[in-house]
Parts: sequence; structure tokens; C-alpha cells
Amino acid sequence: MSAAEIPSDFLPPPVVKGRGAIGSADNRYEKLARIALDDGWTPEGVPPLRTEVSFDRSKSIIVQQTALDLPFSQSLNVYRGCEHGCAYCFARPTHAYWGLAPGLDFETKLIAKPDAPRLLREALRRPRYTVAPLALGTNTDPYQPIERGLGLTRQVLEVLAEFNHPVGITTKSALITRDLDILAPMAAKNLVRVAISVTTLDRTLARELEPRAATPSRRLEAIRLLTEAGVPVAIFASPMIPGLNDAELEAILAAGAEAGARWASAILIRLPMEVAPLMEAWLRQYRPDRADRVLSLIRQCREGQLYKAKPGERFRGTGPVAEMIGQRLRLARLKLGLDTPVWDLDCTRFAVPPAPGDQFSLFS
Repeated sequence: MSAAEIPSDFLPPPVVKGRGAIGSADNRYEKLARIALDDGWTPEGVPPLRTEVSFDRSKSIIVQQTALDLPFSQSLNVYRGCEHGCAYCFARPTHAYWGLAPGLDFETKLIAKPDAPRLLREALRRPRYTVAPLALGTNTDPYQPIERGLGLTRQVLEVLAEFNHPVGITTKSALITRDLDILAPMAAKNLVRVAISVTTLDRTLARELEPRAATPSRRLEAIRLLTEAGVPVAIFASPMIPGLNDAELEAILAAGAEAGARWASAILIRLPMEVAPLMEAWLRQYRPDRADRVLSLIRQCREGQLYKAKPGERFRGTGPVAEMIGQRLRLARLKLGLDTPVWDLDCTRFAVPPAPGDQFSLFS
């Protein structure tokens, strides 16, 4: 049976405890769709899925960004896929490039890059390398649960600290506080900025929407600990999902300000490709009473579609609903003192440290 031949209401997709995606939707490159049928012999309930980690032997690690609406020019991701399992994650479609599903595969079949620290060090030592702030966490979270055991993000930070290289980090994990011994000295040199994403203050909603991410209270505590250590922090109230969490915008920013955040932002939910049906399935499962309303509001922000990737508008949307969220953000930032940008990092300190076997320079 082809994917096009399967009606949308053929079967309710399975719910897997501790995972965000409803069902294991095939990726857009698959010609056939695979569905599970209950023949009456299947034990009740869906067994938990274990996380599997494979390794990617990439030849390079720094990605140059060309989009004009991004605040950084280069980024680095040490993990493909993300165990946090956020139902709305815009990065899910990238898993299709590896023959994996953007649904449950994205959060259970992860790919790590063990050579990332070595590749980064080699890239920074190249004579033609031009220093610019490096963004971590632009696609998947650098502090997702498997980082606790693999420690690749920490190793990358050690390399950056060695070169006095500026870095910006975005995460929704409290695990970042583990690396305060690296981040605090870098912050003293104006080499690091951190953004903590807080989607909701409602612990129940957070558990359903972001099943393996840190609780909202732990993220706010991470902001406090980072601030006390001298690391500048921004709070990202993202994504804003009209009709689901947008009523919390001001409360989220106020909590972030109280914890010590110095700047704030909010990004409208993005539902590219396979993410749209996955998010709709989540709404039908967990918020059936408001699913149609939420989807309608999202379409009002995307010119009648669930997603429109127009440069300059993809992060904020258009129309009255999106404009109202933007206005509320601006007013809340002014009121709470969260309107001071904290992303200007010092690139002048960058220096290539001597490696074993290097000759001494004739000039200092």
C-alpha cells in the first residue's frame, strides 16, 4: 500500500511512553508506508523504546550558514537526532536524509560524531580559518541525555576554550551547568553566551510535549546558576504555539528575568515537512478539545498553511495573531529589562595554541 492510499484516520497511531512523537511516520523519501495492525494477539500497551546510538565519521564539523535571518554565520552539531523528543521539533525532517523516520526514529536512533573535537581543532588551526562566533544547538540539543555519557559537547568546549574562540549555546537542558568550570572562565573573557529555552511553566504540558527534557523549574535553576557564575543568559520562550502555550509568554519571561536572564526572545512554532502531521497527531492525542483551534491559529500565522519557510518571516509569522505575539514580546522585554542583546562576543582573543612539534615564530 502506498502512503497516499492510506486514509488519515485509518488507525490511531501508537503512543510510546516517554517519547514525544505519536507513531513512527516514515520519511518523505519512502515510497511505501508501514503501519501497525492490532490482530487481537498483541499484548496491551506499547513496549518502551530504547535509545540506540550509532557513530558518524564525518570529514568536517563546522557548517557555514548563509541564511540572512540567522544571527550566526557558522554552527556545529555533535549529535543527529535528539532524545528530548519534543513533538514540535523543526529538526525532525533532517533524519530522513539518513534513511530514518522523523518520528520515533529521530528520538530513539541517534547519531553521534565522536571525531567532532579533533575535527574542530584541525579546522581552527587552518591558516585560512576566519574566526566568528560558533553556534551550538542550532539543530539538535548539545546537552541532550546522551551527552551525560559521551561528553562530546564538553570536549568541543574544551577545544574552544583552548583557542579562545567565541561560542553561543542554545539548550533546554540543565546539564549545561556541569560545564561551568569551562563556561565561567570563557564568560570572563566575553567568549560565551547561553540561551535557555523554556516552552512552558506547566510541568504536565512540558512532560507531554518535551518528554525527556529538563523540567521547567530545572531550566530556570540553570539560568540562575549560570548567571551567578557570570555567564550571560537569554531566555527563549520558544516555540510559541498559538492556543497552547502563548498565554504563558509574559509569565515565562518574568520567571527568566527573576532567575537572572538578561535578554529574551520567542520564535513562532515551525512545522516543516513531516513535523506538521506529527504535531497534529500529538494535538489529537493530548489536547483533542483544542486541536482544531490550535491548527487554525497556526495557519492564520502562515498564510493559510501549517508552515511557510519565507526568509525573514519563518521565525515570527505574519498576520494579526503573529503580530500580537510579537507586540507582547516587545512590551514584556521592555517591562522586565530583557531588551539588552547579549550576543556581541569578542573575536579578537582568538589564538592558535602551539602544537607538539611546531616551530617557534621569529616574530611575537
